[in-house]
Amino acid sequence: MKYIRNFSIIAHIDHGKSTLSNKLIQICNKNILIKNKILHSMELEKERGITIKANCINLNYTDKNKNKYKLNLIDTPGHVDFSYEVSRSISACEGAILLIDASQGIEAQTISNYQIATKMKLKIIIVINKIDLKTANIKKVTEQIKNTFHTKNKKIFYCSAKIGYGIKPIIKEIIKEIPRPNGNKNKPLQALVIDSKFDKYQGIISLIKIKNGNLKIKDIIQVMSTRKKYKINKIIKFNPKEIEKKKLHCGEVGWIFCGTKDIESVPVGDTITKTINPAKKKLKNFKKIKPQVYAKIFPIKQKYYKNLEIALKKLKLNDSALIYEIENSSTLGAGFKCGFLGLLHMEIIKERIKREYNINIINTLPSVVYRVKTFCNKIIYLNNPKKFNSIKNIKYFQEPFAECIILLNKKYLGKIIKLCNKRRGIQTNISYHNDDYIILKYEIPMIEIIFDFYNNIKSISHGYASIQYSFKEFKNSNMVYIEILINKINIDILSTITHRSNAQIISKKIIDKIIPLISRTQFDIIIQAQCNKKIIISKKIKQLRKNVIAKCYGGDITRKKKLLKKQKKGKKKMKQIGNINIPKDVFLSILNINHK
Repeated sequence: MKYIRNFSIIAHIDHGKSTLSNKLIQICNKNILIKNKILHSMELEKERGITIKANCINLNYTDKNKNKYKLNLIDTPGHVDFSYEVSRSISACEGAILLIDASQGIEAQTISNYQIATKMKLKIIIVINKIDLKTANIKKVTEQIKNTFHTKNKKIFYCSAKIGYGIKPIIKEIIKEIPRPNGNKNKPLQALVIDSKFDKYQGIISLIKIKNGNLKIKDIIQVMSTRKKYKINKIIKFNPKEIEKKKLHCGEVGWIFCGTKDIESVPVGDTITKTINPAKKKLKNFKKIKPQVYAKIFPIKQKYYKNLEIALKKLKLNDSALIYEIENSSTLGAGFKCGFLGLLHMEIIKERIKREYNINIINTLPSVVYRVKTFCNKIIYLNNPKKFNSIKNIKYFQEPFAECIILLNKKYLGKIIKLCNKRRGIQTNISYHNDDYIILKYEIPMIEIIFDFYNNIKSISHGYASIQYSFKEFKNSNMVYIEILINKINIDILSTITHRSNAQIISKKIIDKIIPLISRTQFDIIIQAQCNKKIIISKKIKQLRKNVIAKCYGGDITRKKKLLKKQKKGKKKMKQIGNINIPKDVFLSILNINHK
């Protein structure tokens, strides 16, 4: 254990985390030729240039005294939606590199990651990256760091991961400053499950960290929460090539193969021990995070319903933040109501279902979870809009508010404050750093954030402002339920909950999106938005009409009136028995509707 170091690189998105990771691999594992970003194992990660899932790479480094160190680099995501992955990954570490872009400086996720690492009492090494850029402002960013993190006497490292400048001093600092793992090899096995994934040939593969004891091939292990027992068939590490190991020692991180294909057999966050001389206590688990965004998903073809269920089970295995339950719709049939960390998380899950399982899906307008208290003092959590009307005797209705930290240049302050106020935000703090660097704190309803708030912040600031948000509390709010009716038939999938002040705007946007996509029929189609049983918006798609009096010329007007009356009677009957074909595009079109 003396020569083991477990560490992460934490950074705001696009600050060069993956580039630095790859450069560390090249220097430590000299025989490895890296062509791509190898820590991006998913195709989606490579395309989007972001880290979604944690990965672990074993680095071998020999110092000038010929001491051979094992440096376990646990990669972490940088996007705000995946902050839970960050906290989960660094729970297996004793230290972290806080990476900051020399031109962008400190951003919202930088502060969030610093707070997570500090809370977990990790040793933090601060590194300023991209110092080779023409836009780099090293002096200014150094001052930002000292003022924001109050680290005036702390050593700061400077590097360019792209060209490999300044990397070796960082490696030496990792060895010198990050403490070795704290554990006892003679105690009963206690191993924390950090992550899991499913392989169709080899079953469940789990990433674990040995806290106490050791683990070798053919050992019989027991999952402490389920009491299920499995035999260790294989142990591997990556450097980045797969290397089989016979044993994992105390303090090490590695992947184990148990041979089981039971998707729920080895839960993430659980503790593994041996059946012989088992541990008596579980390790401290991760704090379970609750989803912030909910949406219903349905297969475009109902015959793929079972396939979709299997896909969600497999995705949940290494994404414990994803939750789902069965949902039935009168419009789209059987599907699932899913909970996500944010809109990007939802997009990633949708894309993975399509690519990895070849299932095309439709999802409804995203929503958040609301809290309702009745006069009977019963608390109800509501994440399904269509259940709104079934709740009786409501004492008060609450919506979730998020605490937002926005970092910006002072020249954008006015426009960003205006946007926050428009989104019903409450300013709680404003602080000035240096001449032009401002940290703005707001409490904003979660529903106002999840749609296009992030994009608007980036648009206003030309990409220079950044935002970090987290759930704060529930607050009383005047929310209403909007139903969309097509010829007086409630289309449940199009219903939504919004603030009363936004009801007219949202209703009009939804209806305006729907109208161009529904084909005209031989009878009028009336599309309405209903709020509290009152119609607040109503629009009509005019019927197609045959000119029944085309052949009438001259003569008595009563003949024309008779034909028109007969047509009107036929149209009325057709409307009573006619079916309206609602294309799938209708449901897709409302997904980009914002709440303002």
